[in-house]
Amino acid sequence: MKVILTLVAFLNSLIFHTAFSSILKGLDLPRHDGSDFRDFTIELSFSRFDPDDIRRLRNLVQSVIRALLAIEPATDLFDIQSHYAAELTSGKKNLELGDNSNDQTIDNADIEACLVANYLAEPTRKMLDAMSTCTESCDSVLLAMGNQHKSAFESAANPLSACLQTLQKSLEAFDAADDALVDRPEMSAGSNNTSIVQLFLFVHPVRQAADNVRLLTKHLYVMEQKHRSYRLMLPSYPFRKSFNRTNAQVRHDRGGLTAGFYFQTKTQIEKTIEDLHSRSYVPAARHEINPLKSRPVQAGGTPRMSKEGKTVHQHGYDMLSFRYKFWLFIHRLQGFESRFAFKIVLTTTLLSVPAWLDDSRGWWNDNEVWWAVVTVWLMTHPRVSGTFHDLAVRIFYVLLGAVWAGFSYAAGNGNPYVMAVFAAIFMIPMLHRYTQSAHPRSGVIGCIAFTVISLSAYTNGGQPSVTQIAWTRGVAFAAATLASVLVNWILWPFVARHELRKSVSAMILHLSILYRCIISSYIYYFDGEEPDSEDIAKSEMLEGRLREGFVRIRQLMELTQHEIRLRAPFDPAPYSALIDASAQFFENLIQIRQSSLYLRSSFPSSDNPVSDSLTSYRRDAVAVILMNMYSLACSLRANQPVPRYLPSAAAARQKLLEKMEEVDAEVMVKQEGTNRMRRWADVYRYAFSAALSDVVVQVEELEVYTKEVVGEMGFGCTT
Repeated sequence: MKVILTLVAFLNSLIFHTAFSSILKGLDLPRHDGSDFRDFTIELSFSRFDPDDIRRLRNLVQSVIRALLAIEPATDLFDIQSHYAAELTSGKKNLELGDNSNDQTIDNADIEACLVANYLAEPTRKMLDAMSTCTESCDSVLLAMGNQHKSAFESAANPLSACLQTLQKSLEAFDAADDALVDRPEMSAGSNNTSIVQLFLFVHPVRQAADNVRLLTKHLYVMEQKHRSYRLMLPSYPFRKSFNRTNAQVRHDRGGLTAGFYFQTKTQIEKTIEDLHSRSYVPAARHEINPLKSRPVQAGGTPRMSKEGKTVHQHGYDMLSFRYKFWLFIHRLQGFESRFAFKIVLTTTLLSVPAWLDDSRGWWNDNEVWWAVVTVWLMTHPRVSGTFHDLAVRIFYVLLGAVWAGFSYAAGNGNPYVMAVFAAIFMIPMLHRYTQSAHPRSGVIGCIAFTVISLSAYTNGGQPSVTQIAWTRGVAFAAATLASVLVNWILWPFVARHELRKSVSAMILHLSILYRCIISSYIYYFDGEEPDSEDIAKSEMLEGRLREGFVRIRQLMELTQHEIRLRAPFDPAPYSALIDASAQFFENLIQIRQSSLYLRSSFPSSDNPVSDSLTSYRRDAVAVILMNMYSLACSLRANQPVPRYLPSAAAARQKLLEKMEEVDAEVMVKQEGTNRMRRWADVYRYAFSAALSDVVVQVEELEVYTKEVVGEMGFGCTT
């Protein structure tokens, strides 16, 4: 019993050990799936860890990883400190006096860079070291709590209390150095220098990540002080959600793990996007502020109540009517569950036909051919069709199990001890393939074939002959395996390259919706409609799911290499470039959202006269990007060529920038606050503007790579 408890605790701690390893990799500069916690709460388990603590720990780990992803891995901060240390030391007195006699060796930009490096490089390095130490200590403590002791971790780890104190001192030292840097007169115009802004854009995300690491370490310190003993943990996952969830072993036994994760992630993203997509954007010139209403109108996706008290959808139909319920029922029949049920019924019915015919009923029962019907139930997958390689491997293991079962009986003339030895030799590698490998179905069909045929031979005493028992039942298993794959190939097959094209199309469409929501909710919003903590939490949740979606799409792209294609081998290079461009577009959107949170005080509201003069230019810049991305998504979805000429997002962006320069020259937006707040506002204004410009570049790259995938519409094309 103690061994079992130790093993369970080890598995729980090992999950978070992998997460802490990811954090440590992120702290090296340059620098994961949320199903582990679900697996823990959906099962009956013995553990020292409380589910609420694990939930909190998971969220904190994800916040740390998310903060680390925002750090620019390449920075010149530490190189500048070492390169200009001698010049800065020799000219320190002149810099203190504001003398510029040293400009022949160091210009103004270098002086500002030297000042930033001199004040912030060492505190930043100490802060990174303290974060690494805290993460290593958390990893060691968590492994110790799970009874998994490793000397390497124990020797490198420090007590969590000491790590917290070290990290807190490094944070205070960084803040003090930052305050001293703000007071320097040489930094009055530092925010106008691109290189200085890049340095600030490195150190500030590091400071934010340090806060998240501090919270993570503090929470794990509280968990350590509880000294919990082993307890029986009942399943705590929500009951309704548990109908659509299975644990890791069941997902593995079903096979097709990557495809299953892809569809699951796709469904989650679509539900979240539907909620964001329901927010309508109303142009500023046509919007009237209602003081009683502090949130945008929900235009779709969310049901509303009619005057008669009925639940009405966005398009106006009654959601409780018989017509709508009947439509839901018919629409459900188009889902993969109904298709899977139809394929199972069709295959089992066809294989069962000989049992209903008088001429074949005898050999059907004598040779136990009904095992073919059972095999179809086991081998048919609701999602994945299976490749030719999978089919060949499964049939090979069926025949191997049948032959080995015949040998096991013939070797000892039915001696059960001899058969047990043969079973041990065969079943150990088969069970390993079933439980541990990435192809469990071939292992399970080999196990079943050997078990059924060997027991049939032993039960029947080897009559009429071992050879006949082996080949008849082996052929039945092989035929059922072949039928299960062929039916999946013919009826609604899963073709990875088609799903890849559709998934990239859906991702581009989702990114366009996310772009529209960020622009309308975080940038061009009205007074009283600023994004609150709930909006930020929803945005972070969507960003996490979209990030996981990119992982699943790349896994889906790997499946295309296992499919047979008659025309030519599938070339994944254009898709890989398209996915990378979409991921970079997504990262720019995240930077826009994060930067906008620091620019609220400097943004003119959407009902401001200054904003009114920019409305048409803003509308054109946003509309061009949305139209282009919608056109690219539709072309990918329909597998049709992209129109030769699309509106220029760069030209619309340039017009907006020129108009903004005119407005800035006429009206100076007054900023209030401390020097630090003004400095960070300037820094993030630069990051915000650069990210918006990068979005335009990424849209143009998306257009180029989409044309590589589906082609470009010619001059004579009428479609």
